[in-house]
Amino acid sequence: MDPHGWPGVPYLEGSTEHRVPIAVDRSRRGPAGKDGGGFLNPAMSGNRTRSVLMLKHLANSSLRGVQKIQTIDSMCATGIRTRRWLNELPRAIASRLRVKMCDMNENALEWARSNLRHDPLGHNVSVIRGDARRELLSQGWHWIDIDPYGSPMPFLDLAMQATARRAVVSISATDTAALSGSSRGPLKRRYGAQVRLDSLKHDSGLRVLLAAAAVAAARHDRVITPLLSVWDSHHLRVTVLVDKSKRGANAHQDSIGWRVASPSQKDVELAIEAGLLPPHDSGSTPMHLMLPLSASPSDRSNVSGPLWTGIMGNAEVMRSLSGEAASLICGSGDSALETNEQKYARKAVRNIAKEANAIHGTHLVVTDSLPGFLGGGGPPSPLKMAEGLKSMGHSAEVSHYGEPSFRTDAPWSSIVDLYENRV
Repeated sequence: MDPHGWPGVPYLEGSTEHRVPIAVDRSRRGPAGKDGGGFLNPAMSGNRTRSVLMLKHLANSSLRGVQKIQTIDSMCATGIRTRRWLNELPRAIASRLRVKMCDMNENALEWARSNLRHDPLGHNVSVIRGDARRELLSQGWHWIDIDPYGSPMPFLDLAMQATARRAVVSISATDTAALSGSSRGPLKRRYGAQVRLDSLKHDSGLRVLLAAAAVAAARHDRVITPLLSVWDSHHLRVTVLVDKSKRGANAHQDSIGWRVASPSQKDVELAIEAGLLPPHDSGSTPMHLMLPLSASPSDRSNVSGPLWTGIMGNAEVMRSLSGEAASLICGSGDSALETNEQKYARKAVRNIAKEANAIHGTHLVVTDSLPGFLGGGGPPSPLKMAEGLKSMGHSAEVSHYGEPSFRTDAPWSSIVDLYENRV
Protein backbone atom coordinates (compact mmCIF):
# COMPACT_ATOMS: atom_id res chain seq x y z
CA MET A 1 0.00 0.00 0.00
CA ASP A 2 1.35 3.42 -0.93
CA PRO A 3 1.75 6.05 1.82
CA HIS A 4 -0.61 8.96 2.26
CA GLY A 5 0.19 11.64 -0.31
CA TRP A 6 1.78 9.27 -2.82
CA PRO A 7 3.15 9.92 -5.43
CA GLY A 8 4.18 13.20 -3.83
CA VAL A 9 6.69 15.23 -5.82
CA PRO A 10 9.70 14.10 -7.86
CA TYR A 11 13.26 14.79 -6.71
CA LEU A 12 16.16 14.13 -9.07
CA GLU A 13 19.58 13.26 -7.67
CA GLY A 14 22.31 11.78 -9.85
CA SER A 15 20.27 9.94 -12.47
CA THR A 16 17.70 8.68 -9.95
CA GLU A 17 14.22 10.13 -9.71
CA HIS A 18 12.90 9.74 -6.19
CA ARG A 19 9.43 10.52 -4.87
CA VAL A 20 9.13 12.52 -1.64
CA PRO A 21 6.15 13.91 0.32
CA ILE A 22 7.02 17.58 -0.17
CA ALA A 23 9.23 19.58 -2.52
CA VAL A 24 12.94 19.54 -1.66
CA ASP A 25 15.02 22.72 -1.81
CA ARG A 26 18.24 21.60 -3.47
CA SER A 27 20.05 24.77 -2.39
CA ARG A 28 19.51 23.98 1.28
CA ARG A 29 22.59 23.28 3.36
CA GLY A 30 22.74 21.81 6.85
CA PRO A 31 21.43 18.85 8.81
CA ALA A 32 17.96 17.41 8.46
CA GLY A 33 15.52 17.66 11.35
CA LYS A 34 15.10 14.78 13.76
CA ASP A 35 11.35 14.68 13.27
CA GLY A 36 11.22 15.18 9.51
CA GLY A 37 8.92 12.27 8.71
CA GLY A 38 9.81 10.93 5.28
CA PHE A 39 12.59 13.46 4.93
CA LEU A 40 15.34 13.61 2.36
CA ASN A 41 18.28 15.87 3.10
CA PRO A 42 19.63 17.46 -0.11
CA ALA A 43 22.74 18.61 1.76
CA MET A 44 23.86 14.96 1.75
CA SER A 45 23.71 14.60 -2.05
CA GLY A 46 27.49 14.85 -2.41
CA ASN A 47 27.89 12.28 0.34
CA ARG A 48 25.68 9.89 -1.62
CA THR A 49 27.45 10.60 -4.92
CA ARG A 50 30.80 9.69 -3.38
CA SER A 51 29.19 6.57 -1.91
CA VAL A 52 28.08 5.38 -5.36
CA LEU A 53 31.54 5.95 -6.85
CA MET A 54 33.37 4.21 -4.02
CA LEU A 55 31.07 1.21 -4.09
CA LYS A 56 31.61 0.96 -7.85
CA HIS A 57 35.39 0.93 -7.37
CA LEU A 58 35.60 -1.26 -4.27
CA ALA A 59 33.21 -3.91 -5.58
CA ASN A 60 35.85 -4.64 -8.20
CA SER A 61 38.89 -4.34 -5.90
CA SER A 62 38.71 -4.91 -2.14
CA LEU A 63 35.37 -6.76 -2.40
CA ARG A 64 36.06 -8.37 -5.78
CA GLY A 65 35.65 -11.93 -4.52
CA VAL A 66 32.33 -11.28 -2.73
CA GLN A 67 29.46 -12.56 -4.88
CA LYS A 68 26.71 -11.25 -2.60
CA ILE A 69 27.70 -7.98 -0.99
CA GLN A 70 25.74 -7.89 2.27
CA THR A 71 24.96 -4.20 2.76
CA ILE A 72 23.15 -2.21 5.42
CA ASP A 73 21.82 1.29 4.78
CA SER A 74 21.15 2.16 8.41
CA MET A 75 18.99 5.19 9.15
CA CYS A 76 17.96 5.14 5.50
CA ALA A 77 14.97 7.56 5.69
CA THR A 78 13.15 7.41 2.32
CA GLY A 79 15.92 5.30 0.81
CA ILE A 80 17.56 7.57 -1.74
CA ARG A 81 21.06 6.18 -1.05
CA THR A 82 20.03 2.57 -1.72
CA ARG A 83 18.09 3.58 -4.81
CA ARG A 84 21.08 5.43 -6.21
CA TRP A 85 23.20 2.30 -5.67
CA LEU A 86 20.65 0.21 -7.56
CA ASN A 87 20.15 2.68 -10.41
CA GLU A 88 23.58 4.23 -10.94
CA LEU A 89 25.97 1.33 -10.42
CA PRO A 90 26.72 -0.96 -13.38
CA ARG A 91 24.14 -3.75 -13.44
CA ALA A 92 26.82 -6.38 -12.79
CA ILE A 93 27.67 -4.69 -9.48
CA ALA A 94 24.18 -3.63 -8.44
CA SER A 95 22.93 -7.22 -8.89
CA ARG A 96 25.49 -8.39 -6.32
CA LEU A 97 24.07 -6.14 -3.60
CA ARG A 98 21.88 -7.59 -0.87
CA VAL A 99 20.69 -4.50 0.96
CA LYS A 100 18.89 -4.10 4.25
CA MET A 101 17.38 -0.65 4.70
CA CYS A 102 16.65 0.29 8.30
CA ASP A 103 14.95 3.22 9.98
CA MET A 104 12.76 3.92 13.02
CA ASN A 105 10.32 6.11 11.07
CA GLU A 106 7.53 4.05 9.53
CA ASN A 107 6.30 6.95 7.41
CA ALA A 108 9.74 7.28 5.82
CA LEU A 109 9.87 3.53 5.21
CA GLU A 110 6.48 3.56 3.48
CA TRP A 111 7.88 6.06 0.99
CA ALA A 112 11.02 3.93 0.66
CA ARG A 113 9.00 0.80 -0.16
CA SER A 114 6.88 2.59 -2.74
CA ASN A 115 9.97 4.07 -4.40
CA LEU A 116 11.63 0.65 -4.52
CA ARG A 117 8.72 -0.87 -6.46
CA HIS A 118 9.95 0.99 -9.52
CA ASP A 119 13.49 -0.44 -9.33
CA PRO A 120 14.31 -3.59 -11.35
CA LEU A 121 16.58 -4.82 -8.53
CA GLY A 122 14.26 -3.79 -5.71
CA HIS A 123 13.70 -7.46 -4.86
CA ASN A 124 17.27 -7.58 -3.52
CA VAL A 125 16.34 -5.08 -0.81
CA SER A 126 14.61 -5.69 2.52
CA VAL A 127 13.09 -2.75 4.39
CA ILE A 128 13.07 -3.07 8.18
CA ARG A 129 11.58 -0.81 10.81
CA GLY A 130 13.78 -0.93 13.86
CA ASP A 131 16.83 0.25 15.74
CA ALA A 132 19.91 0.15 13.50
CA ARG A 133 21.99 -1.02 16.46
CA ARG A 134 19.97 -4.21 16.66
CA GLU A 135 20.00 -4.75 12.91
CA LEU A 136 23.78 -4.32 12.76
CA LEU A 137 24.20 -7.39 14.95
CA SER A 138 21.76 -9.52 12.95
CA GLN A 139 24.49 -10.78 10.58
CA GLY A 140 27.96 -10.09 9.16
CA TRP A 141 28.22 -7.21 6.67
CA HIS A 142 30.50 -6.34 3.78
CA TRP A 143 29.31 -2.73 3.53
CA ILE A 144 27.97 -0.68 6.42
CA ASP A 145 26.69 2.86 6.03
CA ILE A 146 26.21 4.82 9.26
CA ASP A 147 24.50 8.17 8.75
CA PRO A 148 22.89 9.23 12.05
CA TYR A 149 21.51 12.52 13.23
CA GLY A 150 24.41 13.72 15.35
CA SER A 151 27.27 11.59 16.60
CA PRO A 152 27.97 8.10 15.21
CA MET A 153 29.58 6.94 18.47
CA PRO A 154 26.60 4.85 19.65
CA PHE A 155 26.98 2.73 16.51
CA LEU A 156 30.74 2.36 16.08
CA ASP A 157 31.42 -0.63 18.33
CA LEU A 158 28.43 -2.52 16.96
CA ALA A 159 29.43 -1.78 13.38
CA MET A 160 32.98 -3.02 13.89
CA GLN A 161 31.74 -6.12 15.67
CA ALA A 162 29.36 -6.87 12.78
CA THR A 163 31.82 -6.68 9.88
CA ALA A 164 32.73 -9.69 7.78
CA ARG A 165 36.40 -10.66 7.59
CA ARG A 166 36.82 -7.76 5.19
CA ALA A 167 34.31 -4.93 4.98
CA VAL A 168 33.87 -1.25 4.21
CA VAL A 169 32.37 1.05 6.83
CA SER A 170 31.28 4.61 5.99
CA ILE A 171 30.67 6.88 8.96
CA SER A 172 28.97 10.27 8.87
CA ALA A 173 29.03 12.70 11.80
CA THR A 174 26.86 15.80 11.92
CA ASP A 175 28.07 16.81 15.39
CA THR A 176 30.58 19.03 13.62
CA ALA A 177 30.69 21.62 16.39
CA ALA A 178 31.96 18.97 18.76
CA LEU A 179 34.48 17.34 16.41
CA SER A 180 35.90 20.69 15.27
CA GLY A 181 36.45 21.86 18.84
CA SER A 182 33.70 24.48 19.14
CA SER A 183 31.75 22.39 21.68
CA ARG A 184 34.47 21.14 23.99
CA GLY A 185 32.20 19.30 26.43
CA PRO A 186 30.58 16.98 23.87
CA LEU A 187 33.96 16.44 22.18
CA LYS A 188 35.55 15.32 25.43
CA ARG A 189 32.49 13.33 26.50
CA ARG A 190 31.89 11.49 23.23
CA TYR A 191 35.38 11.16 21.77
CA GLY A 192 37.74 11.71 24.72
CA ALA A 193 39.63 14.33 22.74
CA GLN A 194 40.30 18.01 22.30
CA VAL A 195 40.64 20.01 19.07
CA ARG A 196 42.37 23.34 18.71
CA LEU A 197 40.25 26.04 17.03
CA ASP A 198 42.53 26.82 14.12
CA SER A 199 42.40 26.50 10.33
CA LEU A 200 42.87 22.71 10.55
CA LYS A 201 40.10 22.13 13.09
CA HIS A 202 37.93 20.18 10.64
CA ASP A 203 40.86 18.06 9.50
CA SER A 204 41.62 17.42 13.18
CA GLY A 205 37.95 16.48 13.65
CA LEU A 206 38.19 13.94 10.83
CA ARG A 207 41.28 12.50 12.48
CA VAL A 208 39.52 12.29 15.86
CA LEU A 209 36.73 10.36 14.14
CA LEU A 210 39.24 8.03 12.48
CA ALA A 211 40.92 7.43 15.83
CA ALA A 212 37.55 6.55 17.36
CA ALA A 213 36.93 4.08 14.53
CA ALA A 214 40.41 2.56 14.96
CA VAL A 215 39.93 2.09 18.71
CA ALA A 216 36.47 0.55 18.23
CA ALA A 217 37.83 -1.80 15.57
CA ALA A 218 40.75 -2.86 17.77
CA ARG A 219 38.37 -3.85 20.55
CA HIS A 220 36.98 -6.47 18.17
CA ASP A 221 40.33 -7.68 16.76
CA ARG A 222 40.02 -5.56 13.64
CA VAL A 223 42.16 -2.93 11.98
CA ILE A 224 41.12 -0.01 9.78
CA THR A 225 42.64 1.45 6.62
CA PRO A 226 41.25 4.91 5.73
CA LEU A 227 39.91 5.14 2.19
CA LEU A 228 38.45 8.66 2.12
CA SER A 229 38.04 11.46 4.67
CA VAL A 230 35.89 14.48 3.78
CA TRP A 231 34.57 17.60 5.47
CA ASP A 232 31.46 18.65 3.57
CA SER A 233 29.71 21.71 4.92
CA HIS A 234 27.70 20.52 7.95
CA HIS A 235 29.11 17.01 8.32
CA LEU A 236 32.30 14.97 8.47
CA ARG A 237 32.55 11.62 6.71
CA VAL A 238 35.18 8.89 6.82
CA THR A 239 35.17 5.61 4.92
CA VAL A 240 37.47 2.83 6.11
CA LEU A 241 38.38 -0.68 5.05
CA VAL A 242 38.07 -3.04 8.02
CA ASP A 243 40.02 -6.30 8.21
CA LYS A 244 40.08 -8.94 10.92
CA SER A 245 43.62 -8.92 12.30
CA LYS A 246 44.72 -9.36 15.90
CA ARG A 247 48.21 -8.25 14.96
CA GLY A 248 46.88 -5.09 13.33
CA ALA A 249 44.58 -4.43 16.27
CA ASN A 250 47.50 -4.75 18.67
CA ALA A 251 49.36 -2.05 16.75
CA HIS A 252 46.47 0.40 16.31
CA GLN A 253 47.98 2.96 18.69
CA ASP A 254 50.94 3.35 16.32
CA SER A 255 48.62 5.47 14.16
CA ILE A 256 47.15 7.55 17.01
CA GLY A 257 48.75 10.58 18.58
CA TRP A 258 48.67 14.36 18.71
CA ARG A 259 48.68 17.35 16.38
CA VAL A 260 50.80 20.22 17.68
CA ALA A 261 50.49 23.80 16.39
CA SER A 262 53.55 26.08 16.32
CA PRO A 263 55.86 23.25 17.41
CA SER A 264 59.29 23.66 18.92
CA GLN A 265 62.48 22.33 17.36
CA LYS A 266 62.40 19.59 19.96
CA ASP A 267 58.93 18.62 18.70
CA VAL A 268 60.27 18.50 15.13
CA GLU A 269 63.08 16.13 16.07
CA LEU A 270 60.69 13.93 18.08
CA ALA A 271 58.29 13.77 15.12
CA ILE A 272 61.13 12.79 12.78
CA GLU A 273 62.33 10.13 15.23
CA ALA A 274 58.78 8.71 15.38
CA GLY A 275 58.49 8.62 11.58
CA LEU A 276 55.72 11.24 11.58
CA LEU A 277 57.83 13.81 9.77
CA PRO A 278 60.42 13.08 7.05
CA PRO A 279 64.10 13.71 7.86
CA HIS A 280 64.24 16.48 5.28
CA ASP A 281 62.12 18.63 7.64
CA SER A 282 64.94 18.75 10.20
CA GLY A 283 65.87 22.31 11.12
CA SER A 284 62.50 23.76 10.12
CA THR A 285 59.44 24.52 12.23
CA PRO A 286 56.19 23.93 10.33
CA MET A 287 52.81 25.31 11.35
CA HIS A 288 51.67 21.87 12.50
CA LEU A 289 53.11 18.42 13.03
CA MET A 290 52.10 15.07 14.47
CA LEU A 291 53.54 13.45 17.59
CA PRO A 292 53.07 9.86 18.80
CA LEU A 293 50.58 9.07 21.54
CA SER A 294 53.44 8.37 23.95
CA ALA A 295 54.64 11.97 23.68
CA SER A 296 51.90 13.23 26.05
CA PRO A 297 52.52 16.96 25.43
CA SER A 298 52.68 18.96 28.65
CA ASP A 299 51.45 22.20 27.06
CA ARG A 300 47.95 21.25 25.92
CA SER A 301 46.97 24.72 24.62
CA ASN A 302 48.47 24.06 21.15
CA VAL A 303 47.48 20.41 20.96
CA SER A 304 44.67 18.48 19.27
CA GLY A 305 44.02 14.82 19.94
CA PRO A 306 44.22 12.00 20.50
CA LEU A 307 43.69 11.66 16.77
CA TRP A 308 44.70 9.61 13.73
CA THR A 309 48.24 10.49 12.65
CA GLY A 310 48.44 8.29 9.56
CA ILE A 311 47.38 8.73 5.95
CA MET A 312 43.72 9.74 5.66
CA GLY A 313 42.87 8.18 2.31
CA ASN A 314 43.75 5.53 -0.24
CA ALA A 315 45.23 6.95 -3.45
CA GLU A 316 43.66 4.33 -5.73
CA VAL A 317 40.19 4.84 -4.26
CA MET A 318 40.53 8.62 -4.42
CA ARG A 319 41.56 8.51 -8.08
CA SER A 320 38.30 6.69 -8.85
CA LEU A 321 36.37 9.75 -7.63
CA SER A 322 37.07 11.87 -10.69
CA GLY A 323 34.82 14.53 -12.15
CA GLU A 324 34.35 12.45 -15.28
CA ALA A 325 33.25 9.41 -13.26
CA ALA A 326 30.85 11.56 -11.25
CA SER A 327 29.30 13.00 -14.42
CA LEU A 328 28.79 9.55 -15.93
CA ILE A 329 26.63 8.28 -13.05
CA CYS A 330 24.28 11.20 -13.75
CA GLY A 331 23.66 10.27 -17.38
CA SER A 332 25.16 9.07 -20.61
CA GLY A 333 27.40 12.10 -21.02
CA ASP A 334 26.46 12.36 -24.73
CA SER A 335 25.13 15.89 -24.44
CA ALA A 336 27.52 18.78 -24.98
CA LEU A 337 25.70 20.71 -22.24
CA GLU A 338 26.44 19.77 -18.64
CA THR A 339 23.27 19.17 -16.62
CA ASN A 340 22.71 20.59 -13.15
CA GLU A 341 23.07 17.10 -11.69
CA GLN A 342 26.42 16.66 -13.37
CA LYS A 343 27.53 19.99 -11.90
CA TYR A 344 26.47 18.87 -8.42
CA ALA A 345 28.25 15.56 -8.89
CA ARG A 346 31.48 17.17 -10.09
CA LYS A 347 31.43 19.55 -7.14
CA ALA A 348 31.10 16.60 -4.76
CA VAL A 349 34.44 15.16 -5.91
CA ARG A 350 36.32 18.34 -6.79
CA ASN A 351 40.08 17.91 -6.32
CA ILE A 352 39.79 14.44 -4.75
CA ALA A 353 41.27 12.47 -7.66
CA LYS A 354 44.23 14.84 -8.03
CA GLU A 355 44.80 15.10 -4.29
CA ALA A 356 45.41 11.33 -4.35
CA ASN A 357 48.86 12.10 -5.79
CA ALA A 358 49.83 13.86 -2.53
CA ILE A 359 47.66 12.12 0.06
CA HIS A 360 50.82 10.62 1.57
CA GLY A 361 52.21 14.10 2.24
CA THR A 362 52.74 15.19 5.83
CA HIS A 363 51.80 18.84 5.28
CA LEU A 364 48.23 20.07 4.74
CA VAL A 365 48.63 23.82 4.42
CA VAL A 366 45.74 26.30 4.59
CA THR A 367 47.07 29.18 2.52
CA ASP A 368 45.11 31.87 4.40
CA SER A 369 47.17 30.97 7.48
CA LEU A 370 50.58 31.35 5.85
CA PRO A 371 50.87 35.18 6.09
CA GLY A 372 50.10 35.16 9.80
CA PHE A 373 52.62 32.40 10.47
CA LEU A 374 55.43 33.53 8.16
CA GLY A 375 54.71 37.26 8.12
CA GLY A 376 54.06 39.66 5.26
CA GLY A 377 51.99 39.61 2.11
CA GLY A 378 48.62 38.16 1.32
CA PRO A 379 47.59 34.51 1.08
CA PRO A 380 48.98 32.73 -1.98
CA SER A 381 46.97 30.69 -4.45
CA PRO A 382 46.83 27.02 -3.42
CA LEU A 383 47.12 26.05 -7.09
CA LYS A 384 50.23 28.18 -7.64
CA MET A 385 51.84 26.83 -4.47
CA ALA A 386 51.14 23.25 -5.56
CA GLU A 387 52.44 23.88 -9.08
CA GLY A 388 55.56 25.54 -7.71
CA LEU A 389 56.34 22.64 -5.41
CA LYS A 390 55.77 20.14 -8.22
CA SER A 391 58.21 22.05 -10.40
CA MET A 392 60.74 21.51 -7.59
CA GLY A 393 60.21 17.75 -7.82
CA HIS A 394 57.80 17.25 -4.93
CA SER A 395 54.28 15.82 -4.78
CA ALA A 396 51.74 18.57 -4.22
CA GLU A 397 48.06 19.08 -5.05
CA VAL A 398 45.20 21.39 -4.20
CA SER A 399 43.19 19.77 -1.43
CA HIS A 400 39.49 18.87 -1.29
CA TYR A 401 39.50 20.43 2.19
CA GLY A 402 36.89 23.10 2.89
CA GLU A 403 39.51 25.86 3.24
CA PRO A 404 41.83 27.04 0.41
CA SER A 405 44.70 24.61 0.90
CA PHE A 406 47.20 22.23 -0.61
CA ARG A 407 48.76 18.94 0.47
CA THR A 408 52.41 18.09 -0.12
CA ASP A 409 55.36 15.90 0.82
CA ALA A 410 57.78 18.80 0.29
CA PRO A 411 60.06 19.91 3.14
CA TRP A 412 58.65 22.81 5.12
CA SER A 413 61.72 24.82 4.14
CA SER A 414 60.73 24.48 0.47
CA ILE A 415 57.22 25.72 1.25
CA VAL A 416 58.69 28.75 3.03
CA ASP A 417 61.11 29.50 0.19
CA LEU A 418 58.35 29.29 -2.41
CA TYR A 419 56.08 31.54 -0.35
CA GLU A 420 58.77 34.15 0.22
CA ASN A 421 59.98 34.18 -3.40
CA ARG A 422 56.62 34.05 -5.18
CA VAL A 423 56.12 36.61 -7.92
